Amino acid sequence: MTIQIASLDHLVLTVADIASTLSFCARVLGMTPQRFVSGGVERHALAFGSQKFNLHQTDHVLDPNVRHATPGSADLCLLTETPMADVIEYLGVCDVPVILGPVRRTGAVHPLISVYFHDPDGNLVEVSNALRNRTEDRR
Repeated sequence: MTIQIASLDHLVLTVADIASTLSFCARVLGMTPQRFVSGGVERHALAFGSQKFNLHQTDHVLDPNVRHATPGSADLCLLTETPMADVIEYLGVCDVPVILGPVRRTGAVHPLISVYFHDPDGNLVEVSNALRNRTEDRR
């Protein structure tokens, strides 16, 4: 018998400043900030689609089982239906420099066209369009 993973529910990001991350991800990526209480402790998350990022501030350890929580160590790929040209234009409006792209990449299900940039902690963020047919490759 083996375990069959169906999907990702949440991922924990260690950040230097929760307020800065909440602001950046809401403004630039359209994520929804959430506040919740778990075990009597106030927590924060960013919701998008049917997933979320839980946020842990680096100087406030919430889980003693975490061994190497480090801001800026993540490399994330996020899918969007927003056309890539619009993504690039919006990043410019938000003063977020694109460090690479658009470039083709291999996704979990489809080929991707992607751009890369950093969040306030230095995490590498890849925003991608899934290429489902040849005409989409020209975006």
